[in-house]
Amino acid sequence: MTTAPQTLMLLDPGMSLTLRPMRYPHFFDRFRDAIKNTWTVEEVDLHSDLKDLDRLSPAERHLVSRLVAFFATGDTIVANNLVLNLYQHINAPEARLYLSRQLFEEAVHVQFYLNLLDTYVPDEDERFAAFAAVESIPSIRRKADFCFRWIDSIFELRELRTREDRRAFLLNLICFAACIEGLFFYGAFAYVYFLRSRGLLNGLASGTNWVFRDESVHMAFAFDVVETVRQEEPGLFDEEMADQVREMLAEAVECEVQFAEDLLGGGVPGMPIVDMRAYLEHVADRRLAQLDIAPLYGAKNPFAFMELQDVQELSNFFERRVSAYQVGVTGTVSFDADF
Repeated sequence: MTTAPQTLMLLDPGMSLTLRPMRYPHFFDRFRDAIKNTWTVEEVDLHSDLKDLDRLSPAERHLVSRLVAFFATGDTIVANNLVLNLYQHINAPEARLYLSRQLFEEAVHVQFYLNLLDTYVPDEDERFAAFAAVESIPSIRRKADFCFRWIDSIFELRELRTREDRRAFLLNLICFAACIEGLFFYGAFAYVYFLRSRGLLNGLASGTNWVFRDESVHMAFAFDVVETVRQEEPGLFDEEMADQVREMLAEAVECEVQFAEDLLGGGVPGMPIVDMRAYLEHVADRRLAQLDIAPLYGAKNPFAFMELQDVQELSNFFERRVSAYQVGVTGTVSFDADF
């Protein structure tokens, strides 16, 4: 009598190589959709921003300087966690196809921010200082330390054999999706779109549109993984884990508020620190809702420009075909889903 093979679950140890029959076709769909969204750094004209840089007030220049310093290494940290911790544990080849694509997108973002530095910061010593910000600027160092602690939390795990191992992995995945890509980066997007609402740095905002699209899909993929594991192993999810996620997001909010106090401490008209905190709390609650976890703050989005800014441009991006794009893309964008 032949025993039927045991069904493989997503976090089971091993490295499945079989794409047919496909166990998780929705991950393959994510991969195909990401390919359609290919863009290149060469399409972003940052030189149009140079005149705007001279128009900025001292407080706005400080904001941009700190923002650029964060961008210098932010996506590299995310890519490191993807390679060191995520790829080896998500045991479905169609999911790893998407992770490979995400790693490519992180590389494009790193190149975009390198171009940003080269354009905005012509002085070589100042560029080196921007890359050293994770060590030299306290508000950025705090965010980096938060990221590194969560990278280290599962770095020694080679296989997810126990319930504790799998929960630790899920917390790492949720941290990088909800706290880093879904909160730290979304805070950065808010500063960019605020400046754009003032008619400043259109080139930066144009490139940010595409980064925003990528980051939103990275986060959606991670939450798909979480939901798949929740269906396969519901016993991993309990109120203790929900409390751990809330605690994690609360710490991330405080990290980002410290960054906001640094960026906005000189007084930037139209963006008070109290509104930035409310926005971050609002985003944190949205992430919890996406994970089916009760909210922490009940905060509303105080920034109308985050609802309205660039909707038309983003829509046009997905509906047009430009010769520089590898593919044409159709579809719509809803800001309400993520902001």
